[in-house]
Amino acid sequence: MAGLAKAFGPERSKATGQWLLYGAILSCAVAGGFATRADLRLGALAAGATLALVLGLRWAVGLGRARQVRLRADVLTELVGQDASPCFTTDPHGQILFQNAAAATRFSAGAGVTLLSVLKDLFASPSAVLYRLQSRASNGGAAREDVATRRGHLRLSVHRLTADQYLWRLEEFQDRGTAGRGAEALSLPMLTANKSGVVLFSNDAMRRLLGGRPKRLDRIFTSDTLHSGEEVEVAAATGPVRAILAEVEGNGERRELYLLPVAAERAAPAQADFEQLPVPLLKFTAKGDLLAANRAAREVLGLEVDGPAAFHDLFEGLGRPVADWLADVAAERLPGNSEVVCARTAGSETFLQVSLRRIVDQGRPVVLAVLQDATALKTLEAQFVQSQKMQAIGQLAGGVAHDFNNLLTAISGHCDLLLLRHSSEDPAYGDLIQIHQNANRAAALVGQLLAFSRKQTLKPERIDLQDVLSDLAHLLNRLVGERVDLRLTHGSNLGPIRADKRQFEQVVMNLVVNARDAMPEGGRIRIETEAVTLRSEMRRDRAVVPAGDYALIRVSDAGCGIPPESLQKIFEPFYTTKRLGEGTGLGLSTAYGIVKQSGGFIFVDSTEGEGSIFQLYFPIYTGSESEEVVAKPPRNVVARQGEGVVLLVEDEAPVRAFASRALRLRGYTVLEAENAEVALKTLEDAALKVDVFVTDVVMPGLDGPSWVRMALEQRPGTRVIFVSGYAEDALAEGQARVPHSVFLPKPFSLSDLAATVQSQMQ
Repeated sequence: MAGLAKAFGPERSKATGQWLLYGAILSCAVAGGFATRADLRLGALAAGATLALVLGLRWAVGLGRARQVRLRADVLTELVGQDASPCFTTDPHGQILFQNAAAATRFSAGAGVTLLSVLKDLFASPSAVLYRLQSRASNGGAAREDVATRRGHLRLSVHRLTADQYLWRLEEFQDRGTAGRGAEALSLPMLTANKSGVVLFSNDAMRRLLGGRPKRLDRIFTSDTLHSGEEVEVAAATGPVRAILAEVEGNGERRELYLLPVAAERAAPAQADFEQLPVPLLKFTAKGDLLAANRAAREVLGLEVDGPAAFHDLFEGLGRPVADWLADVAAERLPGNSEVVCARTAGSETFLQVSLRRIVDQGRPVVLAVLQDATALKTLEAQFVQSQKMQAIGQLAGGVAHDFNNLLTAISGHCDLLLLRHSSEDPAYGDLIQIHQNANRAAALVGQLLAFSRKQTLKPERIDLQDVLSDLAHLLNRLVGERVDLRLTHGSNLGPIRADKRQFEQVVMNLVVNARDAMPEGGRIRIETEAVTLRSEMRRDRAVVPAGDYALIRVSDAGCGIPPESLQKIFEPFYTTKRLGEGTGLGLSTAYGIVKQSGGFIFVDSTEGEGSIFQLYFPIYTGSESEEVVAKPPRNVVARQGEGVVLLVEDEAPVRAFASRALRLRGYTVLEAENAEVALKTLEDAALKVDVFVTDVVMPGLDGPSWVRMALEQRPGTRVIFVSGYAEDALAEGQARVPHSVFLPKPFSLSDLAATVQSQMQ
């Protein structure tokens, strides 16, 4: 920018060079006149003649340049001299070399003045505009730009004449609006601003209102967005003033803004329509203050007719400041969106979908809120999330249990191998027994996880509830202690159910123990049975109970009860309301899994301080006792020396090592394979005779049932034993298509494995 303001005189340096040449020529002449030697005299005269020749050539060149300048000036005078628009020629530094008559008349500029000084009062930031245009002209030959001025707008053009000269042309356009002198006579305050919010002009009425000349729109209006026809707040000299904004679009992206007075009394809009609309509607300011609410909204929210309220007093659960949401909608940063929030004033837990829209009410921008009842939707969403969470926990529990079963099989199996080599008199025998017992305890814990995830192996049978509960009553009385009274009542015409007897007893015991713990001071626990017939399906707690005949079992207590916020979590694994060390949080989750896997349903009702009632629905079993015969590997086979070849396929190396040693100790020939592909490769030898396949179900690559079906195509009749840490139900479909197959769940002992193989050999 400093280069555009720098002025210098090339003629002064040119004149200085000429005087130096004159002095040099005179010096040579004097030296030649006084020289005594002929050679010096000739040299001085020759030098003087040379310098005189240079001076003559320079003079001739100067005359030629002066003639060119005069010719160029004549050409420029002929081209732009009579142009009605101001024209200038400048050097690269912005010094004016030529100006036409229109420029001299408009700006009264004299020689030696820079273009920057001429235009500095015409528009904002002239130095930046001139530098930008000259740079573009230097590269492209010409440039043009329109800029806004106080009187209108200016079109500034520049052409590159030579490497060091530029021609500038200014075209001024007077806007036809009322800005300028006409606006000064208006009694309405008005101003003109550019698109950046810089005030270019304000009339006398506006200056009196504001107490001075305004510079920017954001210092005049409190709102960031201005809309024509709406009421705005003006920062006047005497304080905030309300006015109606009227905007007229000007040239050059300029805005003409007028302030109209607000009527003292306005005709009220038809409030009757707003009041009687059946849709709940509310009006808020951008700050969240409630302006109006129709009858439907007041009924939903429980509001009084004239009661003051704010948005945050009515709703909660937005997740961010309410003022930000309303301000974004009022300022049109958001077109309007919907959120589901909880109503504070509705009494019960009521969820509402609130949709916001920006509207203009009596000239003022307000936010209209439309309410819709979303309680059912929110409840369904919570139920879906809870269902997904329970499913995810079940999958996790099942996967963890599977891995633990593999570890426990290896631990308990190798412990069995050690026990075979130690007698009861051996000092290490007691330690091995402890290892074996704790491995069994760990297996029981894993069984609880599998029960919740409904992946444990059940042995369902026909159960008479009266007989089972009567036999269990003695044990339950010992569990509850002397301070708790246990009452057992049976209903009439109670049919049998089909379930795993041992697991069913575990469910009842878990519920009774929980009821006992809920009554530390003692009390009464009731176990009641009843025959129930559902004429239509029953929907409760995200479950659908089909119509039919059921056996209902109630376990009720008069204890401390369960808090409402815990009712949806009590069946989750490891969730407990007991103190640390008093419970694992697996009792109810185990009961939940066993009941669900048995085809039943479990529900709970509880009131804090009054007690809880657990209800178990089991469908009545209509099958005969003969249908209960299930082909399972015998557990009472007498252990004897085995004969035959066993192909053992197990991807877990510790389990495979234990199983192979256990079978070899029983006299079997064992072929080992770490996966199905190795097993099939081994069976390619047609001369190899295999009596039994012992295979894991879940393995990398081909699973157990898949490779076994492929192998049986070439070796039909071969017996199969499937082993897995998952439940037998997960294998049922695959095993059904494999003849002569049985299932052995993990963890299994040495005797279990040997007995199962022996039974398949028979």
